[in-house]
Amino acid sequence: MAETLVAAAALAKSFRNGVAALAAIDLAVAAGEFVGVLGPSGCGKSTLLRIIAGLIEPSAGRLERAAALAGRIGFVFQEPTLMPWATVSDNVYLPLRLQGVSRVAAAPRVAAMLESLSLREFAAAYPRQLSGGMRMRVSIARALVTEPALLLLDEPFAALDEITRFKLNEDLRTLWRRHRCTVIFVTHSVFESVFLTNRIVVMTKRPGRIVADLPIDLPETRDNALRLSERYADRCRTVSRRLAEAMA
Repeated sequence: MAETLVAAAALAKSFRNGVAALAAIDLAVAAGEFVGVLGPSGCGKSTLLRIIAGLIEPSAGRLERAAALAGRIGFVFQEPTLMPWATVSDNVYLPLRLQGVSRVAAAPRVAAMLESLSLREFAAAYPRQLSGGMRMRVSIARALVTEPALLLLDEPFAALDEITRFKLNEDLRTLWRRHRCTVIFVTHSVFESVFLTNRIVVMTKRPGRIVADLPIDLPETRDNALRLSERYADRCRTVSRRLAEAMA
């Protein structure tokens, strides 16, 4: 069996203003999984992701991270958060620079990541010169260049148009199959979660609790043709029902 990288038990989070974001979260994620966290806006999905990343602490319960994750967690936020004064290449190089890797030593890794995300010809461009979809590609490249064992994505495509979103969904799925890092992907889109992931956990409205854990048995290779298939539509209906139950 694959190693468990993240394990949460009875996890809860309340903020100083009295808002209870999470309650009684039990979740285990194994190496190599692509897990979707699905729920309505404000249900604590992003809070859960930040606790897993170590950016905030839980109020109660326990979170265990495997030793293999030490220094090997990548995070892609809802906004690209790129350095506007730096080129695409320098933005992707940033986490390696912070690790003490020289520009010369990092160059092949940065170039390979730019190539894999169709960014090679934009290496010398600045964020202001890029579309929203291209900026998000840079953000993903920056997160992946360090070869993380765990990649956390917090609704990274929510603000994009549907055509761009579909293409980035396909690209992200391809990157996961290539690198096989563990991925936890937060979204409030049933269609996106079913297309991308191999497993979906469904959360209730705040305080968020996990009320369903659903395997997604779709082909490893996924493209636009899959979205038109009855098999995909059936999985979407199943997940939609469980989400509706969670929100009731």
